[in-house]
Amino acid sequence: MSAKEIIAENFAPSQWFSLPRNSIRVVDWNIDRGFKLPSIVEFLGDTNADILTLQEVDINARRTNRINVAREIAQKLRLNYVFGREFVELTQGSKTDPAYHGQATLCRWKISSPRVIHFRLQSNFWQPHWYLPKIKPFQERLGGRIALTAKIDIGGVPLTSYNLHLESRANDELRLYQLEAVLRDAVECDPRQPIVLTGDLNLNASTPAAAEVLSRAGFRDVVPTARVPTTSPRHLLDAGRHIDWAFVSGPINAGNGQVHRSVKASDHYPISFDLGWPISSG
Repeated sequence: MSAKEIIAENFAPSQWFSLPRNSIRVVDWNIDRGFKLPSIVEFLGDTNADILTLQEVDINARRTNRINVAREIAQKLRLNYVFGREFVELTQGSKTDPAYHGQATLCRWKISSPRVIHFRLQSNFWQPHWYLPKIKPFQERLGGRIALTAKIDIGGVPLTSYNLHLESRANDELRLYQLEAVLRDAVECDPRQPIVLTGDLNLNASTPAAAEVLSRAGFRDVVPTARVPTTSPRHLLDAGRHIDWAFVSGPINAGNGQVHRSVKASDHYPISFDLGWPISSG
């Protein structure tokens, strides 16, 4: 594992390591690289969220002014964060000053044991090709889709977070394979501890094939994205897609799922839900 595959920094005040409120708020969002960072930070701050799972997060990319987007959000909201590298963006940096793209998980409490799950099956769409010039429109990359997992210690109660971004340039068969790789990993977790699985799945997880594998693994849908699209329309005849999802398993209650369709800071809408507290382990 290279030194840059996982980046972790802490900006949360130490008093937030104590017991949480009766419920905690989780927000999941594909932030479209962080192009509209001020509006992204404003929304996330207004939600007063305790855990954020973000996809399409840039670090040191020309298109987002060479900033570490995850760090900027964490510093402004006084959160801890861990970033998992999905791609090296070849047209956004250089050999001596590379640019990265991936997922970030942020929260008020201690984050430990971060890991990147590399999916064995990947699309070759993003890989460099000899016949393509190395300029921005072609978006050539090194790497592949991942899941970022980590433990979050919520007042002494461990919670496992899986932050997913499944392949966009393929079919549902490949995406289901990638999803099943995460579910196989989750089987190894302590069943007495809660798991939260969120992200941009690039598929409608209410379809029978996806719903079956999730249900069989013990995961419950907590945001009604099967009824409410989570992406903005791409043209007049497009109603948007149902591709951003949140699931929980284990001894945890979840409710108040919402798609925030009034937020225009990305081509995806943020989704949010509450986790009930206390969490019973009995």
